[in-house]
Formats: sequence, structure tokens, C-alpha cells
Amino acid sequence: MPFSLPPASGIAAPALATAVGISGAALGIWLTGLPQRARVVVSFSAGVLIGVALFGLLPELASEIGWPISIALFAAGYGALLLVNRYVYRVCPTCAHDHDHNACATELHGFAGPLICAAAVHALLDGWSIATVQLTVPLGLRVAVPLAVALHKVPEGIALGGILRASVRSRSSAFVWAVLAEGATLVGGAAGLFMGPHLGSQWITWPLGIAAGWLFYLGYHAIHEEVRRRGAQAAFISSLSGVAGAAVIQRGVEAFFR
Repeated sequence: MPFSLPPASGIAAPALATAVGISGAALGIWLTGLPQRARVVVSFSAGVLIGVALFGLLPELASEIGWPISIALFAAGYGALLLVNRYVYRVCPTCAHDHDHNACATELHGFAGPLICAAAVHALLDGWSIATVQLTVPLGLRVAVPLAVALHKVPEGIALGGILRASVRSRSSAFVWAVLAEGATLVGGAAGLFMGPHLGSQWITWPLGIAAGWLFYLGYHAIHEEVRRRGAQAAFISSLSGVAGAAVIQRGVEAFFR
């Protein structure tokens, strides 16, 4: 069967989700520039990453492949970043006891690379899921699934923008990386329209499980850094708000569109 350009109706849904994710990231970056708000946004964004991993990705995986395999994939993703941090690349330099915070160019230096990779993988698979739904299921689900993905991209985008801004030297760099990461949604959508009929969507659970572990690792260690800088009470209040907000949106969207 020869390839053809994806129909406009099929690519429109991934494009919408991409636009929402980029808008959320832009909002997160902007919020970090507000006086007295930047530190709150970082810990809130870290909480959102944890909420997305625990209340969005992990239950979604468990419904597809069961809890034992889902937890194993989650642990593999977390453990992979742990090993990378220890032996390959300092994802979290501030976790070292001899780290000099005053010499840091950015608050969460080291986070950018793994975060962009995890966000891009997640976005790519979101786009694939949206596209494959457009191909086979009834009209109601073809509308509901893209809307659900777009809604959960709002807090994810804010978290991506907030953490990236604390990880790189400038707002423009943070925005460019956020666009590249969220743009993977559109790439995944186009790939899903081309290859979805042949490959389906069952395979995406495996890389999604790894990405969930990555996001949890990054969220946890970002909160750890905020505790060291701001104290436990201030960091935990804003991060727990992020966890709760992500949980409500993730579970609420699923319940509404079920």
C-alpha cells in the first residue's frame, strides 16, 4: 500500500495537542519571570511531573499491560536515569554533598537533556495514540481522545516550561527546547497516520513506561533541590499543589471522557 500525505482531519488533532503543549510551556516559562513567583513555579512544576507520572501514565499503563509490568517499566526508567546520573552524566549535580550552589549558572543544570528526551518521547507517543484513534474508532472517541490529550497537556506544558527555564540560561533557549519537545506530538501524529494501520498502538506502552520513570526521577530530584534552597515547608506546599493539580486533571479527564 503506497504512502500518501495524511488527511487534514487526521493531522489536525495532533496539531491541536501540540499547540496546547507549546502554549502551556510558554506560560510556564513566563511564570518563572514573575517577581517572587519563580521559585514557586519550579517546585509546582516538579510536583506536576510527579503527578503526571503517578496519576496519568502509570494507571494508563496498568490498564493496558497490568500493574506488575507497568511498575517494572517505571522502575527501569527511574533506575536508568539513576545509573546515568552516577556513571555517565550528572543529571542532578546538586545531589552531591560537595556541590557548590553559588557556582551554578542555572538552578537545575543537568535536568534539561533528560527532561527534553522524556517529554519528547511522551509527546511522540501521545501524537501516535491520537492519530491511530482517528483511523478506526467511532466518531465520539475520535473527538474525545484528542480533547483528553490536549487537556492533560496544559499542566504538562507548564511543568516542562517551568523546569526547562530553571535548567537553561535563557527564556529563549527554554522556549526553543520546549517547542522541539512538544513538536514531537505532531511528528508522532504524522507517523501514526502513516504507520498506525500496520503497527497498531500496543507497542507504545513499553517506552511510555520508561518515560514515566524518567519524569518521576526528574520531579523528585527537582523537589529535593528546592528543599535544599527554600526549606521543606515552602517546597512541599507548592510541589504538593502541583501533584494534586495534575492528579485531578488526569483522573478527571479520564472519568469525563470514559
